Amino acid sequence: MSTITVGEENSSSIELYYEDQGTGRPVVLLAGWPFDARSWEPQLHPLLDAGYRVVTVDRRGFGRSSAPIGGYDFDTLSADVDVLMRTLDLQDATLVGFSLGTGEVARYIGRFGTGRLRSAVLIESLTPTFARNADNPNGVDEAGVEGVQKAILDDRFAWLTAMMGNFLNLDDYQGTLVSEDTVRAMWSTGADASPYATWACPRTWLEDFTADLERFDVPGLIIHGTADRILSIDGQGRRAHEALPKARYVEIEGGPHINPVTHTAEVNRELLQFLAEQS
Repeated sequence: MSTITVGEENSSSIELYYEDQGTGRPVVLLAGWPFDARSWEPQLHPLLDAGYRVVTVDRRGFGRSSAPIGGYDFDTLSADVDVLMRTLDLQDATLVGFSLGTGEVARYIGRFGTGRLRSAVLIESLTPTFARNADNPNGVDEAGVEGVQKAILDDRFAWLTAMMGNFLNLDDYQGTLVSEDTVRAMWSTGADASPYATWACPRTWLEDFTADLERFDVPGLIIHGTADRILSIDGQGRRAHEALPKARYVEIEGGPHINPVTHTAEVNRELLQFLAEQS
């Protein structure tokens, strides 16, 4: 079991579980909430087959990593990514973030720059901000965050079941683009996450990444599903492209929030093509 130490809480060290597989140029995959690195399984084999070194990591509080009470903010989470990058001495790497992971990518670049990076990928992006404002009427506000946190506290497992429906648009895609078995496996991963970490992370949705995006000076790829019920295409994907106009922008027609699972072929095609162009 491979872990890195990113801090301490009381009498225990905070350990992040990671897997470092393959050879070649590194691709670092940062998962969405409330899941862990195993959610990248549809992308893992194609990336390894294409000759990349694939590094996956379980965010603190999720998967096989430690579950401290503190650190569920993007400054800390991006610092955890920096420890991973430095510990493994990753150079010329591509950071790939999905959903909450896109915030880690943005804040990592905003704080630590792009010296270790070849490129960056944002899939279902939180950037430039998910907070509701005049430019983003589909975003979330303080009351929305509090409502989600209350639902998690009241019955986390029932809340997760309902979220799976909207994460994957199951009313449209279960039995066709996603199997009941996959839904069950993903639900189990989310249920296995730290209850505290699951509750704490929605606070990060109010973060503003405008200043972080100004430090993007490497090639970028933005992928967003047109049918995302969590992060709307107008509020998030298209606004992310407006903020990063030099990035390649791809809309996955009919793609729900977790389109790397439902629309695997399309996402993998775009990701692999983008990576190949950086060679």
